[in-house]
Amino acid sequence: MSGTSLDGLDIACCEFSLDDGRWNYKIHCAETVPYSDDWKKRLSTLETGSALEYVTTDIEYGHLLGELARDFITRHNLEVAFIASHGHTIFHQPGKRITSQIGRGSAISAEAGLPVVCDFRSLDVALGGQGAPLVPIGDALLFSEYGYCLNIGGFANISLQRENKRVACDICPANIVMNQLAGLSGYEYDPEGMMAASGTINAELLAKLNGLPYYRLAFPKSLGKEWVIENIHPILNQSGIPVNDQLATFCEHIAMQVGSATTPGEGSKLFITGGGAFNTYLIERIRHYSQAEIILPDANTINYKEALIFAFLGVLRWRNDINCLKSVTGSAKDSSGGAIY
Repeated sequence: MSGTSLDGLDIACCEFSLDDGRWNYKIHCAETVPYSDDWKKRLSTLETGSALEYVTTDIEYGHLLGELARDFITRHNLEVAFIASHGHTIFHQPGKRITSQIGRGSAISAEAGLPVVCDFRSLDVALGGQGAPLVPIGDALLFSEYGYCLNIGGFANISLQRENKRVACDICPANIVMNQLAGLSGYEYDPEGMMAASGTINAELLAKLNGLPYYRLAFPKSLGKEWVIENIHPILNQSGIPVNDQLATFCEHIAMQVGSATTPGEGSKLFITGGGAFNTYLIERIRHYSQAEIILPDANTINYKEALIFAFLGVLRWRNDINCLKSVTGSAKDSSGGAIY
């Protein structure tokens, strides 16, 4: 699993069992492999490269993923049925029926010597869906005891049960923006939100962020890096305020949007995972705006829940079971998405 925050490649060995109609899971071992500076640069700038650069990077990145998976399996002495790979998103414009996650499945399979399930989003987008978020079916089948499942990664996304069906959406950008702002002060991220906590919330900037048209759209809806570049970056760049104040204001923006997405009566427990769960200041602000009970699981689940669920999506695809819900993405029908090599 590789997310837009570019903090590294998440690798998890997961086991699933089906008992009396209920899925159970276990994460045997997991780790995050940081990207080299070269790979960070390649992945963060590829959308502006040439067609040849895109194809080359797709293949070379696939070989990298296969090498890292093989090394992980060998070091931990694992017996593995197959590899499920999300890849790394370069383009996501579902309105144009475009989504692209690089990391060529054939290259992963060749390096690791195992079958690979990948390209989980393309079929749903071809069917007219958003191709995102895909995690909600895992939320429904693995974490059904929680009213809301919120993941704060590059983007904050949420899923919940409403009128006997699963619904979900990307709420707003999160670490994709906050990590970039922290980078202006020489940090990879804002540890525990300390920089944001030391800043002052700017009312004018906050109003502009909250006023973006996306937030008035109904489900289903999803976000991509392109939307952030077009809509968020200009507002922040024109604010003219110190970085810590921008971080404080953006944290407030996230918390307010999460609060709006967790209205009372639809579920009392808000289960939070993803890197943003470690941002103490952000969690405090979410507590302020949300009336749901905040549940923070163990660090392993916080860090690797998305990797766990993409492994689960691979299991469902391997079984040819539905792994993508039209109620979540808005596609023409439920589907079993993913290419198998």
